[in-house]
Amino acid sequence: MTTPPSATPASSARLTAPSPEPTAPRPAPWIRTRLRAAPLSTLLGAALAFVAVLLAAALPRAQDRGADQALRSFLEHSAAGNASLQVTAPSPDSGQSAQALDATLEKLLAPTGSTFRVDAESTVHGARTTKRQLLLNPELSRPSGYPPSMNLLHVREAEAHVKLAEGHWPSSTPTAPAKPAPGEMAPLQVVLSQKAAATLGARLGSVLTSETRVDGTPSVEVVGLYTVLDESDDFWTDNLGCLARACEHYYGESLAWDVDAFVGTGDLDRMSTWSRTAEDFWRLPVDIGHLRADRLDATRKDIASYLAGPTAATLARETGRPRLHTTSWLPERFEEARVRTQAAAPLAAIGPAGVGGVAFVVLCLAGALAADRRDAELRLLLARGGSRTAIVGRLLGEGAVTVLPAAAAATALAVLLLPTPRLAPTLLSAAAVALLALLAFPVRAAVLLTPARPAGKWRRPVAELLVLIATAAAVVEVRRRGVAPPGSDLDPLLIAAPLLLALCGGLLLARLQPVVTGWLARAAGRGSGLVGFLGLARAARGPATTGTQARGRTGPSVLPMVALLVAITTGGFGAAVLQSVDSSRLGVARLTVGGDAAISAHGKSPLPEGLAKAAGELPGVRTSVPLWIDHDSALLGTTVRSSQVTVIVAEPAAYAELSRVLGCGSFEPSLLATGGAQPADAPVPALFSSGLAAQARQGGTYTVQPGDGKELKVRVAGTVDCTPAHPARDAATVVVPAGAATALMSGADHPNRWLGLGDIDGDRLRELVRSKLPAPSATPAPAPIPGSGSSAGPAPLDEVYPVHTSAEAVTALGADPLQHSAQRLFWAAMAGAAGFALLAVLLTLMRTVPERAALLARLRTMGLRRRQGVALILAETLPQTLAATLGGALVAAAAVALLGPAMDLSTLVGAHVPNGVQLTAGPVLTQALGLAALVAAAVCVEAATSGRRQITTELRAGDQR
Repeated sequence: MTTPPSATPASSARLTAPSPEPTAPRPAPWIRTRLRAAPLSTLLGAALAFVAVLLAAALPRAQDRGADQALRSFLEHSAAGNASLQVTAPSPDSGQSAQALDATLEKLLAPTGSTFRVDAESTVHGARTTKRQLLLNPELSRPSGYPPSMNLLHVREAEAHVKLAEGHWPSSTPTAPAKPAPGEMAPLQVVLSQKAAATLGARLGSVLTSETRVDGTPSVEVVGLYTVLDESDDFWTDNLGCLARACEHYYGESLAWDVDAFVGTGDLDRMSTWSRTAEDFWRLPVDIGHLRADRLDATRKDIASYLAGPTAATLARETGRPRLHTTSWLPERFEEARVRTQAAAPLAAIGPAGVGGVAFVVLCLAGALAADRRDAELRLLLARGGSRTAIVGRLLGEGAVTVLPAAAAATALAVLLLPTPRLAPTLLSAAAVALLALLAFPVRAAVLLTPARPAGKWRRPVAELLVLIATAAAVVEVRRRGVAPPGSDLDPLLIAAPLLLALCGGLLLARLQPVVTGWLARAAGRGSGLVGFLGLARAARGPATTGTQARGRTGPSVLPMVALLVAITTGGFGAAVLQSVDSSRLGVARLTVGGDAAISAHGKSPLPEGLAKAAGELPGVRTSVPLWIDHDSALLGTTVRSSQVTVIVAEPAAYAELSRVLGCGSFEPSLLATGGAQPADAPVPALFSSGLAAQARQGGTYTVQPGDGKELKVRVAGTVDCTPAHPARDAATVVVPAGAATALMSGADHPNRWLGLGDIDGDRLRELVRSKLPAPSATPAPAPIPGSGSSAGPAPLDEVYPVHTSAEAVTALGADPLQHSAQRLFWAAMAGAAGFALLAVLLTLMRTVPERAALLARLRTMGLRRRQGVALILAETLPQTLAATLGGALVAAAAVALLGPAMDLSTLVGAHVPNGVQLTAGPVLTQALGLAALVAAAVCVEAATSGRRQITTELRAGDQR
């Protein structure tokens, strides 16, 4: 009998139950996997972003630091003693006290500190009389019979700047009742400078009286004598009076003395009895070290409000002084500084604009290279269901991991290395470059993954036409308004004109270079060699496209050509600006000196015997021109009857050479030639300045009367617009030849000035002058006038026969920190632009590495030697570099010719110059050939080092294409 099947036991069921499915492996993180797959590319991308952001963050900070330094240096030199706010108010009729002066000072300092600061430790305040009173004591010094005069001052904390030599400081308690009896006036206690007392003949205890008045005779008692600790201290400058020593005062040619004395706190309320009126004053020195160029306009407005505006009205009300008045020279100095900054802005902006343009091209090339390298991977992801949005998002994540930390580190490093208060331009510039570095690859990938559309036939010509129109508009605007129009800030469109010209040149070159290279390839194909033809043909056709699209040739890449053109154009244009500045500065210096070196004597005093001849024999002197100059001559016989003129007697040939080199009144020496057999009264040929020539009659004879009363007959032999010995354009000058004139003009045979051309050492020339000085006389020199500031002993060399050189004048003109800052910034930017241009070429080479390696591998199997492979690489890559060099030089020359005349170089030169940037071949060719040599060397090194390794790798792997 069969047993029915029973239920399966629970234990058995548990044993036979199916086991759960194993957990699926967790997918690896996308970003970490991709970054580990290509560590070298990741590091290179981060390094490129770091360098680009570092430059972008550093350039604005370098500009700010240079502008601030230039502003402060300009104010320190031009506003020396005037960089303060001078506040005055009439002293109260009664109740004057030191506490009231201090309280007013605190209220005056309250509105400061926003855009400008006042150095509170250097403030000077107090009270002073407003009219000097004559001192009638008969024992006092009267050099020309005029009595000395005195002012009284009370200056807070003046004791800290002097040393009491005799007596005591005036008492802090009143020395007389506020209302003395009629006819009685107790002397005011004063302390006087020891030097001033010696000059006046006063001594400790002297009672100095003034003119008698109805209400009493004011007088002062000298209770102490002091010496100044440091007369160069800012405390004693800026119109504080004659407190350190007696001052000279002239009534016509008569000398009198002016002195000032300190009054103590006790007599502060009685100061007005000395001159009936007194005023309180506060000198508030502005702290120049805290002024900023970017806040100059706001600072000027705040100071203007302090002088005459809401702040001035508020201070008058709060201090209880309705007649409070503030003056300062700072608004005028700020306006001059702003104009100077605007004039130097074009040169300071050319370099950063150039490096910015080249960096933009390099980042785009880097993005294109990364997209081409990963093209197959991206298309595979798209084919397996990935969306373009998701793929681009993952690429943005990859870039954020590498670019953002590098950008943050670069920005922090720039802020640390170049400290400056303004942070916004740095962050904006760094953020813009970091964003470009982040988006370059994803945007390029999105373009590659977008379905192909039919190419627009007119798309490229229209874009090129728009660039051409924008360039023409910018150039026309620059020519019309100037690069830095007076009274306005720099227009970005105007400074972008060189970049637009470079872009137009790059687009034009991209059209012409394949055609010209194709012609060269066909010419090389007629020969027996294969390397030249194949390299030029590949250079004319450009790299093949990648991806699933049909392979073909797109022509050479425009981006590296544009990068080279921008670098060469901006570098050539900026170098031409600096060359024009140097040449203009030398021309101004030569005109100022009269040549490369000059020795002068005072008035008509002659130079020491033999000095002119010895100076002409010094090493480096090419042209020696002794001159006799008389500024007090008269010219008779013109339409205005008599004119005061400057007569210059010089040897014609040497003076003509000097005029030609200096570009000032060039003439032919034959114009001043005199015949050998001429009567004694025959007129001497002379060169008239243009103004005098307009007053002269053609063929007429005129009379020159030097200051000694003799006469010289002259005739007009030519006209000059200026002359080196007296280069003012409106100067009335007459140039006569030496020889005939020296016999008729007293003293003309002994020159009183020497001019020279050549490489002349100023120290050696001064040593020569010192050796020609006469021996000092045994007669003792007269004693100096007490207190006059003169000292016994011979006058310095520079006061007897001053020596000047053009090299020293050039150094003085170029000592402006604004010029140095603009030049340093330009050359630093040009170094960065050259580096990025080189990187653009190398990225282009890396972009074609796979295709070139496959070609060389195939040719290697057919017998191509290694040297021929390197030659093939050079023949393919160098034509574009050479074309960019030639095109860049031409575009830079065009930029100088079109934009140069619109630039005002006066600020950079240091003096007014009418000419703009002059086109010279040297600076343009130097920049073009230097960058071309750098790029060519890099290409040769890359071809020699990487060609063999690429070929070997390709042969081992086999042709996978």
